[in-house]
Amino acid sequence: MHRGEGQGRPCRSFPQCTGGAESEGQAPTSHNAPGVAHFSSFRQAPPTMHRAAARLPLPGPGPLRRAAAAWPRRALCGEAPALVRASGPGVARRLRGQAGVRPGFLSGPEEAALGRELEPQLRRRRYQFDHWDGAIHGFRETEIAQWSEESQEILQRVRGTAFPPGMSPLSLVHVLDLDKSGYIKPHIDSVKFCGCTIAGLSLLSSSVMRLVSEQNPEDWMDLLLPRRSLYILRGPARYEFTHEILKDEESFFDGQKISRERRISVICRNLPVPPAPS
Repeated sequence: MHRGEGQGRPCRSFPQCTGGAESEGQAPTSHNAPGVAHFSSFRQAPPTMHRAAARLPLPGPGPLRRAAAAWPRRALCGEAPALVRASGPGVARRLRGQAGVRPGFLSGPEEAALGRELEPQLRRRRYQFDHWDGAIHGFRETEIAQWSEESQEILQRVRGTAFPPGMSPLSLVHVLDLDKSGYIKPHIDSVKFCGCTIAGLSLLSSSVMRLVSEQNPEDWMDLLLPRRSLYILRGPARYEFTHEILKDEESFFDGQKISRERRISVICRNLPVPPAPS
């Protein structure tokens, strides 16, 4: 399956992709359970993480706390998200508005609702530790077209945030379940199967996504993806940079260890752009 995250050739003449700009917010405190995480553990979910910084308890020392403290100023001034680190100012400018994270996008009850719907389907599948194109290790996956009304409302919010009006989303939503020991290797999603925008929800665990330029591997950007956050990649971040989810032992952001547990991503994409007539 895994049609969207296999290795594909980047398209240099990619369409302009605008709209759905990311806003910065506070990164929610991690509630990862030790060992393998299961949604049944979160039926009594922690209180939702409101976007008003005054209502949020600051997490412990490290990048999550700095992101929380910077929320009001960054949101008003439109500065680069505190959940993003780049190899240099040139990369940050190049990918500004093209790669971003919205922490606290899901509430605890919303995460639990998605989990209750996904868990029965995922439980029927075994974790795989190889992949047809070598892009993923320690995963199981599915694609879902029909969702409950509650989940559909969440996905509509994702699409409304990530895709501008007039952009057609893929009807199938990709669900990727990574084991604690699983990871995603550097790749560019195939242009045959999806268009210029990728938007993913992170359930159960925080993680670090790394983007690396295909033309110059010294140009990179790290995105801290807190649990319950939404990440968005578009344009150059989609076509000109590989992206990967780091292994637990390599999962650091700004010098801070970001512990990985089992992680489920719910990924929405738009339809591929039809080829230009010859």
